[in-house]
Amino acid sequence: MAIKIVEYDRKYITEAVLIWNEVVAEGIAFPQEEPLDERSGDEFFRSQSFTGLALDECRAVSGLYILHPNKVGRCGHISNASYAVKGSVRGRHIGEQLVMHSLTKGRELGFKILQFNAVVASNMHARHLYKRLGFVELGLIPGGFRMPDGSFADIIPQYHLL
Repeated sequence: MAIKIVEYDRKYITEAVLIWNEVVAEGIAFPQEEPLDERSGDEFFRSQSFTGLALDECRAVSGLYILHPNKVGRCGHISNASYAVKGSVRGRHIGEQLVMHSLTKGRELGFKILQFNAVVASNMHARHLYKRLGFVELGLIPGGFRMPDGSFADIIPQYHLL
């Protein structure tokens, strides 16, 4: 699928919030539990170091990512990102394009590392993608993620040098 990744613009807020909330509602990737509305979503997306929107050939949003510092102060050079792809277009390499864009954007913004704190161990699609793109798995945190049914899944933090 041909996409163009652009910086967040409020005119896309409805689509961006719907995609973000779809991933939140699935409950298997983001730690966030509460959905965004247009007001809180706009504030959230604007507060990031960068929010990228994947626009298809019709300029509809098919995915997005947020990029921001993982920590502050002496660890402020480490970034963190989250990715959301619309369910109906998953499997078309949009997530891969978002991750690759975030690596470039992170370097442009002066970050030295991109770190993921909580990749759910059972999220094999993401783990294979990250491995293919050069991320390093840091080990396993048993029971680090609470699933929608109340059970706990292992998480695998990862990083990529920028």
